[in-house]
Amino acid sequence: MAITFRQLQVFVAVARERTLTAAAAALFLTKPAVSIALAELEKQCGRTLFDRHRNRLYLNDQGRRLLPMADELLARSEAIEQLFDNESLGGHLHIGASYTIGHQLLPTLLRDFRVESGHRDQRITIANSASICTALEAFELDVGMIEGRVAGERFHVLPWRRDRMLVAASRDHPLAALGPVAVERLAEYAWLLREPGSGTREQFMRFIAPRLPQWELSLEINSAEAIINAAAAGLGLTCLSALEARHALSDGRLVEIELDLDMTREFSLVLHRDKYRSPLIERFVEFCRQRDEAVDPP
Repeated sequence: MAITFRQLQVFVAVARERTLTAAAAALFLTKPAVSIALAELEKQCGRTLFDRHRNRLYLNDQGRRLLPMADELLARSEAIEQLFDNESLGGHLHIGASYTIGHQLLPTLLRDFRVESGHRDQRITIANSASICTALEAFELDVGMIEGRVAGERFHVLPWRRDRMLVAASRDHPLAALGPVAVERLAEYAWLLREPGSGTREQFMRFIAPRLPQWELSLEINSAEAIINAAAAGLGLTCLSALEARHALSDGRLVEIELDLDMTREFSLVLHRDKYRSPLIERFVEFCRQRDEAVDPP
């Protein structure tokens, strides 16, 4: 059985893109060339690697077994190509970050990493924590930076830094001028919340919802900035990161509602246990861990 490098490239691309057309575009190949390479690989393996459904391809159990090894071979090949280049680090780094980290911390962190390492070839995907974990599981990302909790033995989770959650409202809100407020009072007002799957929504459900006899959802929005604007417009209370809220608090659009409640959460670096960790990935993770609390948002 002579499996070729091109066949593995096609296999990994199809696993990530889930259609032959998208995989062909990613590899700058024709769709027939991708189809032939995948068919030859499955023939050589003696089994199908994907389930087909309405022109989309989904990894089956056999494909999931092959993916970590194929991904590692491609990564090691890339490292070999870069081995004798002048750059101290070679290869492409794909980082997935949840919204708060991606908007508030990653720009400064990435700037400093480029200065320190000389590496410039990065790609950033920003999504909610659940989506980042899904992409890591599919080997679409090299490292994840999330604000939610992670379940499952397939991930290696490294605690990174802490963040404070707070409750905020418009300056005209009835609770804005009251000073410290009992948590139970928050049940009297409607809430503006992020979508399920986001780390911010998870923290609301962890810290606040269990302490309320009931709560009303006013709006569900998948954007922190939109939630800030909605809260400033008087549409309800919101629970969000102090990092996300800092500008709106400083310019008076929002007011923090004082609570006798510690709402500290932890940001984490997440890697798939079966993914090959290239020198580039290891360098970036170590850089982040050294800069745990030293990253100042822009």
